[in-house]
Amino acid sequence: MKRQFIIDCFPESAQRYKSGHAIVVVDVLRASTTIVSALHKGFKVFPVQTTDEAFILASALKNPLLVGELGGNVPYGFNMTNSPVEIMNSNEVHRPIIFISSSGSQLVRNSIGADAIYIGCFRNFSAIANYAGKLHQKIAVIGAGTRGQFRREDLMGCAWIGEMLQKIGFEAGNPLTTGYLNRWKGQTSEIVREGRSAEYLKKSDQVKDLDFTIKHIDDLHIVPLLIDGEIVDANKLQAATVSS
Repeated sequence: MKRQFIIDCFPESAQRYKSGHAIVVVDVLRASTTIVSALHKGFKVFPVQTTDEAFILASALKNPLLVGELGGNVPYGFNMTNSPVEIMNSNEVHRPIIFISSSGSQLVRNSIGADAIYIGCFRNFSAIANYAGKLHQKIAVIGAGTRGQFRREDLMGCAWIGEMLQKIGFEAGNPLTTGYLNRWKGQTSEIVREGRSAEYLKKSDQVKDLDFTIKHIDDLHIVPLLIDGEIVDANKLQAATVSS
C-alpha cells in the first residue's frame, strides 16, 4: 500500500478521515503551540469542546487551570487565554490544564475515532512527521482554520509536516495537497506576520505570542497524542511501555 498524506482544513473536515487515517491537528496561532509548549513545560492537558464540558471536568480534577478562548475572548471563569508565552512562564505545572479554543480543540475532539490524533505546530513538525510516519500508512494533516479561512500559519505548518513526510517516503494524496506544498515551499515563518491572525494579536496587545511562535521553529521533539481524553507526549508513553 502506498503511504499517502492529505492536507485539509476546518474542524468539520475530520469526519472524512476517521476511517483508516491518523489525523494531525494544526492550529499554530495559538492552540497547537500552547498545547505543545504546555507538554514541554510538564503540564497535563485535557481538551474540551464546550465550557460546560470544561466545568464538569474541572469538578473531577484537582485544582485545574482553565485555559483558552472562544471567539477570541477568555470564557467566563477561565484562568487565562491560550497563550504559549503565559504557559511557558507559569509556575503552576502541578495543576492540570483544561483547554478550549474556537477551532483547535474542536478539531481535536471532532477527530476522535481516527487511528490516532496528533497535535502539530512550528515547534514540533519534524517530530510529528517522523513519529506518525513510522506508524501509519495514511495521514490527514488538518489546519484548524477560522471564519471560513485556511490561515497562512496553518497552511505553512501543514506544508512543513507534509514536506517531512515526503522525505520519509510519503506521497501527496491529491493535487490540492501538492499545490499547498508548492505554495509554501521555501517560505519562512516571518511571513506569518502579514496574516489576519497576526493582525488580531497585534491589535489585542498579544504580539508576544506572535513573536514566540515565529521564533520557535522545530525546537522540540514532543509528539502530542490524544489518549482517553488527555493529550500526552507519545515519546514518554512509548518509553514507559518499553521499560515495563
